[in-house]
Amino acid sequence: MQAPEHDTYDVIIVGGAIMGSSTAWFLTDNPDFDGRVLVVERDPTYEFASTSHTNSCIRQQFSTELNVRVSQFGADFIKNIRSYMGGDTRVPELSIQSFGYMYLANSEAFADVLRDNQKVQRAAGAATELMTPDEIAAAYPFYYLDDIVLGSINRVDEGYWDGATVFDWWKRQARERGVEYITNEVVAMTRNAAGTRVESVTLASGEVIACGQVVNASGPRAARTAAMVGIDVPVEPRKRYTWVFSAEQPLDRELPLTIDPSGVHVRENGGGTYLCGGHSDVDPGVAHDDFAMDHALWETHIWPAIATRIPQFEAIKVQTEWTGHYAMNVFDHNAITGPHAEVTNFLFLNGFSGHGLQQSPAMGRGTAEWLTYGEYRSLDLTAFHYDRITAATPIVERAVI
Repeated sequence: MQAPEHDTYDVIIVGGAIMGSSTAWFLTDNPDFDGRVLVVERDPTYEFASTSHTNSCIRQQFSTELNVRVSQFGADFIKNIRSYMGGDTRVPELSIQSFGYMYLANSEAFADVLRDNQKVQRAAGAATELMTPDEIAAAYPFYYLDDIVLGSINRVDEGYWDGATVFDWWKRQARERGVEYITNEVVAMTRNAAGTRVESVTLASGEVIACGQVVNASGPRAARTAAMVGIDVPVEPRKRYTWVFSAEQPLDRELPLTIDPSGVHVRENGGGTYLCGGHSDVDPGVAHDDFAMDHALWETHIWPAIATRIPQFEAIKVQTEWTGHYAMNVFDHNAITGPHAEVTNFLFLNGFSGHGLQQSPAMGRGTAEWLTYGEYRSLDLTAFHYDRITAATPIVERAVI
């Protein structure tokens, strides 16, 4: 483990994966912030981080305007990353492979949800289109559609992107600009006598470090981190399984990220390969180190679903597979951000429930603004604050995969 260079920091970020590194980078990019930042990451290989297991997609098909706008900024950042990073010519130009998300509804009730969602999305500037089964068949003749009532797709800034490169450059530039990353683990926190602020964090290596503000960016371990200051945060690890396969008869056009009514999703992966994912009907919280694969799930649920929806996928060969964790907000499946009402210098950046990678630019920017100004200066993320949990007022997001 590494010891920190100093015994006090203005901001300590617990977790150096996509959210922690986004926040660190946006702090360095703000000319009004001149504090000292420490990022504490328990595993610098990020082997088991949700960031490393992501399917790296972005969409604007949400049912709440704020989630739409969060992803719109994400898309803008991805497409203009070099400009955002000061024109640094080392930073590659990136794009979004905009094959879109295709939601398929097999009932009028589900179709009504897609219609309602589209109104929200279009009002926010998204290019979502509704498609009848005949229209879907004309554009994508490989689908089986006898049970489908309606489809919804957006082919503008919606699809696959290179999340690993964005993550790498946030870390690299943050370090170059003075952010200190250490391999260590926060194991305890100490509050002041009134209980209103975190005064210090204790590291696994024994150091006690004073802090101005603390950001909980510890992914599926968010509840453990919050418990160190006596706060209950409703976030737990949930398993999500992914397979990459090749098809004996590849499709003759790009496959949108298709969300089947069964809950299984499958998309283009390039080079004649495809990526699909899902989870079991029983979806409990699991241990932080439980990444065991459920091989039976492929045979009994995933493969039958995709082969039924796309008959050409009856003959396929799995090339690789993995298990990752969603940092699932079991309260309402939406982000938890902002400060705690009582422990006022403890900030949440948790519970993204599978949306984290695509939401990381807006969330890192917003958290950096709050750390600097005590308010948001760009996109108002107040609706995601922890207060809604104590008030039992969930954000109802109907487009969760």
